[in-house]
Amino acid sequence: MIKKGKLTILLILLFTVVYGQNKIPVYGDNTKPLKERVEDALSRMTLEEKIAIIHAQSKFCSPGVARLGIPELWMTDGPHGIRPEVLWDEWEQAGWTNDSCFAFPALTCLAATWDEEMSLLYGVSIGEEARYREKDVLLGPGVNIYRSPLNGRNFEYLGEDPYLSSKMVVPYIKGVQQNGVATCVKHFALNNQETDRFTVNVNVDDRALYEIYLPAFKAAVQEGGTWAIMGSYNKYRGQYGCHNQYLLIDILRKEWGFEGTVISDWGGTHDTRQAVMNGLDMEFGTWTNGLDDGKSNAYDNYFLARPYLDLISSGEMSTTELDDKVRHVLRLNFLTAMNKEKPFGAMVSENHILAGRTIAEEGIVLLKNKGDLLPVNLDNAKVIAVIGENAIKKMTVGGGSSSLKAKYEVSPLEGLINRVGSKAKIIYARGYVGTTGGTYNGVDSGQDLSDERSESELISEACEKAKNADYVIFIGGLNKCEHQDSESADRFGLELPYNQDKLISELAKVNKNLVVVNISGNAISMPWLNEVSAVVQGWYMGSEAGNALAAVLVGDVNPSGKLPFTFPEKLIDNSAHSAGEFPGSDGQVTYSEGIYVGYRWHEKQNIKPLFSFGHGLSYTQFKYGMLKSDKKEMTSSDKITFTIDITNSGSRSGAEIVQLYISDPESYLPRPVKELKGFKKVKLLPGETKSVSFTIDKPALSFFDPDKHQWVAEPGEYAALVGASSSDIKSQLGFLLK
Repeated sequence: MIKKGKLTILLILLFTVVYGQNKIPVYGDNTKPLKERVEDALSRMTLEEKIAIIHAQSKFCSPGVARLGIPELWMTDGPHGIRPEVLWDEWEQAGWTNDSCFAFPALTCLAATWDEEMSLLYGVSIGEEARYREKDVLLGPGVNIYRSPLNGRNFEYLGEDPYLSSKMVVPYIKGVQQNGVATCVKHFALNNQETDRFTVNVNVDDRALYEIYLPAFKAAVQEGGTWAIMGSYNKYRGQYGCHNQYLLIDILRKEWGFEGTVISDWGGTHDTRQAVMNGLDMEFGTWTNGLDDGKSNAYDNYFLARPYLDLISSGEMSTTELDDKVRHVLRLNFLTAMNKEKPFGAMVSENHILAGRTIAEEGIVLLKNKGDLLPVNLDNAKVIAVIGENAIKKMTVGGGSSSLKAKYEVSPLEGLINRVGSKAKIIYARGYVGTTGGTYNGVDSGQDLSDERSESELISEACEKAKNADYVIFIGGLNKCEHQDSESADRFGLELPYNQDKLISELAKVNKNLVVVNISGNAISMPWLNEVSAVVQGWYMGSEAGNALAAVLVGDVNPSGKLPFTFPEKLIDNSAHSAGEFPGSDGQVTYSEGIYVGYRWHEKQNIKPLFSFGHGLSYTQFKYGMLKSDKKEMTSSDKITFTIDITNSGSRSGAEIVQLYISDPESYLPRPVKELKGFKKVKLLPGETKSVSFTIDKPALSFFDPDKHQWVAEPGEYAALVGASSSDIKSQLGFLLK
């Protein structure tokens, strides 16, 4: 019998023989350069092990290499919270009792903060939750451009403007990845609708592709350093996004120098040879539950599994592409699962609660405030009538893959009751019945909102309670059910569902002190806008939704959010619908509007929007000075700095988001009237003045020339315009590019 001490010595000697003088293999040594570690691990792997790690072994997990001590990789849906656990081979819930998360605001709310510090806070916080749950890859954030207000998934994205999206995605990525969790920025690219999303072929010119739909992805790669990218379901140039040669090879790898991992959307892989040759690294979610056809492991039938192995074994394909894929996957593993220095993480911590509430508060947008009806004056208000289903409906459940199992969720009604307390009496009426269930993908909100009363009865009750109230706060909008704000289906129209427009008009007839709070991730039409005194754009604000909304409504927080997308008055005013081409037909959709998306289209066509891109009011007022610059002209290698003074001329502290737009009045290719090229949030005390500066270089003046396939900044005259929104320009100044 070998004693314990002798056994230890024998094991040490054996380890020395196998690995020489190195106590740790190079691939397991965090102090070694990443590329060296990758090559070392690659050299030790068998062909079968290489094939194994480039495809899933369960719904959200890919295998490691147990023989070498390389762990599995675990994915989780985001980007607003950490998805509850599901069974190994099925979408059904695993039934855990410790997988509830904190629900952060949806990304439209984050975008509405126009605040890069908030984006970093968001990324750090959700990254900590992912890390605590031992997830290696967060499947988000989404940066697909808001092209149409009918896109059911817009609430997951960062708005209509490529510059705003680019600036907001970078700190999010850095915040998540400092936790040793990879972001997987999605969906690359042109996934701008849910209708026919699995098959539709997008026709878009190269200029629009590069100027509108790619910048946020490029920033994610080159500035954010994202460790992973997710391909899109749709086709472009006749090839699926998850194995698209132009997108994944020519642009992502060759032009942008991406060194990370390309992961398929779940079920987005369709062909072995194309997946091999056109840039896909990891295959997930191909349609199988792991049990079909009597196979012991149906994941071996994935396109990048046994079919790929057979092609290599038969000599039809080399291992060159395989080795590159394995390099990318190993790099991802060493940065995440094999990162020994990553922090522990945290779940539903006090810091996360504060972060979520702050982001929600800063993202709420005050759209209208006639007669300074808001904030609610609790000294004078005796009765506050709250009307609407969205005042009580839980919104963290539903919406598709971003549906959450939240630890808790404060509804708007609960938030108001918590804040108002005994200072005023709050009465509630349903007003309308929308979606009564609260179950999605195995998560049950615990709500049963069934109500058998007729529409007329509901409206009558709401008006009766509203008519003698000091304030009427209607809380409605959309929800996260199919054909509203939800994955897999687009909206049917711009109007509010469940006949809410009629209800709002009836409420306006009985009480002029009517506040409409729209909860949505999309623009809506407002035929009643002139009938109401105040309008607030809320969002899906997560666990702290009610507390955040109450804080803004009663004035504890001065609203500072700005719209990240345009609200058109009519659907046809939106560029994607102007020619009736959304969502396409016969498997094709054409972006005939080209670069003219959102405010660019409205200004080109001189169409007044309902609310402009960048619009948002405050409970105070801001005065803009005259725009100045440090020089009148610049060269192509030079920079120019613009400065403007902003004064809080009101009686309370507030924050203004100052926006810089650049105009090129004369160009050999048509250009938008102006384009966003800078923004800063400035916080001011009453009477305080601060200077805000923006520095512009040649790329900020450039447009993409598709014939030359390069960015061009023409010498000549330009104008810098600074304002409170795209339609509210306060000062402008011309300058020259030599």
